[in-house]
Amino acid sequence: MLNKGIQDAVNDQINKELYSSYLYLAMSSYFAEANLSGFASWMRVQSVEEYGHAMKFYGCVIERNGHVELDTIDKPQAKFKSPVDVFKQVLENEQKVTAMINKLYELAVKEKDYPSQIMLQWFVTEQLEEEKSASDILEQLKMIGDSPVSIIMMDRQLAARGNK
Repeated sequence: MLNKGIQDAVNDQINKELYSSYLYLAMSSYFAEANLSGFASWMRVQSVEEYGHAMKFYGCVIERNGHVELDTIDKPQAKFKSPVDVFKQVLENEQKVTAMINKLYELAVKEKDYPSQIMLQWFVTEQLEEEKSASDILEQLKMIGDSPVSIIMMDRQLAARGNK
């Protein structure tokens, strides 16, 4: 049986992962409207990945005879200034998610919940990748500035993620 404190924290994490999925979908729409289909595709893939994270947490609660309590998902921002602005927000969001997962891991250690620690190790590793990916794209966007040609080239590069 899943500890009530961990169950509540995992339910909060499910909500945060669903919010992240929703946020990245809003960002995808922003890019689609700006005719940057590669950026839009990258964000759609990211949205699906975040939904998958929520479902992984969901499955862990169910598997341990816990209770999933879904909460309201906050409305994400829909307007952005630039691709740099978007990826600054992506990085900030991923850093918040990392902090939540770290706190959840600390709780699992405190409660001696070994199955949760094992499950959360996957997320700890995943968040390293998520932050690195967002940071790398942000730094590249800062380097290229407002160059339309460079933005188009990057758009084509990001489109490849959805075609794997």
